[in-house]
Amino acid sequence: MKSDTCFWAVDKVVLAYFAFAVVILLGWWSRIPEAPSLLAANLLGGALIVYSAKRPNPATWFFRNWYPLPFVGSCYKEMAFFIPAVRGTDADLALAHLDYRIWGANPTVWLERLHHPVFTEFLQLAYTLFIPAVLWVAWLLWRQQRYSQFQYYAFLIALGFLTSYIGYLLVPARGPRFLLRDLQHFPLDGLWLFHGMQGILDKLESAHYDCFPSGHTELTILAWSGSRMISKRLFRVYFAYTPCIIFATVYLRYHYTVDLLAGGATAVLLILTAPALYKRLSPTKRETLAEREAQGA
Repeated sequence: MKSDTCFWAVDKVVLAYFAFAVVILLGWWSRIPEAPSLLAANLLGGALIVYSAKRPNPATWFFRNWYPLPFVGSCYKEMAFFIPAVRGTDADLALAHLDYRIWGANPTVWLERLHHPVFTEFLQLAYTLFIPAVLWVAWLLWRQQRYSQFQYYAFLIALGFLTSYIGYLLVPARGPRFLLRDLQHFPLDGLWLFHGMQGILDKLESAHYDCFPSGHTELTILAWSGSRMISKRLFRVYFAYTPCIIFATVYLRYHYTVDLLAGGATAVLLILTAPALYKRLSPTKRETLAEREAQGA
């Protein structure tokens, strides 16, 4: 039975990204801090994927289903090393100028007139719930044992994250909270949890050039699209949540509005093209293989 083991679509996408990361590491070796450990991590991650594909059993089957989510997180962290080494500059000024040309003002500065601690607290909470919102759809599909749909959703989310990372490398930007800090008339203020939530996110994200495209916009739209597989009720919940988090990205000074447009366009492109790509990259009789692996074949 093991002779028919093969790589899933998500395996091929993640392995391709690991190969891309190795090229970056070797090409800019002397300029990337922690290059040896990053190379080892990418090679180890690739080896784990290959091993799990060739040794199907209940443990590797669980790993193959869930590994894309933590793996794309680790890929995000290494972008903080790649971008300064490869690019050496940022696009913040160009993005801010484009925003100003579109609106005739800096959106984050203009939105100060809407500031209220309750509103700020609410939007910071919505922004902070980004990862749980993406993972919740995956968890519900898994709990309902809808493995085929779960695997497609994992592929879509992994593809969305990795696509955004390429965007970060092509158009590196840290966001208006850094570039336009001196133009803001006052710092944002919330109620009880605002500063704590913002502080945690700053520690996780402040060293990253992760604005263009807006991953929060892109991945939330993908999660909203995926929520249709669960129920109409959940789809309506995500329909209400999605505009909140998109607005929060600008109100909270994390993103330029052109980041949101790029993130939304990327999400729409992936929603339209991912089904065909998934089918093309998937092995034949894939569901039968998944069932065999779940049983320890």
